[in-house]
Amino acid sequence: MKIICIGRNYSNHIEELQNERPTDPVVFMKPDSAVLLKQHPFVIPEFSEEIHHELEVIIKINKVGKYIEPKFAHKYYDEISVGIDFTARDLQEKLKAKGLPWEKAKSFDGSAVIGDFLPKSDYVSMENLTFELTNNSETVQKGNTSLMLWKIDELISYVSQFFTLKIGDIIFTGTPAGVASVKPNDILEGFLEDKKLFRIQVK
Repeated sequence: MKIICIGRNYSNHIEELQNERPTDPVVFMKPDSAVLLKQHPFVIPEFSEEIHHELEVIIKINKVGKYIEPKFAHKYYDEISVGIDFTARDLQEKLKAKGLPWEKAKSFDGSAVIGDFLPKSDYVSMENLTFELTNNSETVQKGNTSLMLWKIDELISYVSQFFTLKIGDIIFTGTPAGVASVKPNDILEGFLEDKKLFRIQVK
């Protein structure tokens, strides 16, 4: 399975990090070894002193597709959840400054939290979903898919121009504002429309 991630898909997050607004979706990948195993804590890696949480709506691909038209993209997934794209921000800034790829900062072991998936049919629209991250029971990130620069179906269509999508692939659709460092003993909980889909302890 592939983990395909979209960067800079919410204006408020672009402004938060003072990044340039992209003209096309920013795409990067995580390997399957990035998935944080269920019931495991997230252990802050030794190579970073600034690991940020980035809460995102995620979808799971359910059929093989290539060059998918936007009008057909909804047929390629039927489950949805939320997850965290953990980012070594200090390392990422160093890599960006040198024009180097982000993988060491984005794709390390345990950097992808995948919540419990729910049927897409549980929701009226994919374009008006509220999602939230709490840290020690306090809300730290809150977003709505209506604020995406590129909607889920557009993202599926776009990435399928470059990568064949296969059953089980996961797409992280971008994070809203509110990213911040995590610290040992933090408890992170992710919600989609008030349903808690993961609980992670930081060590």
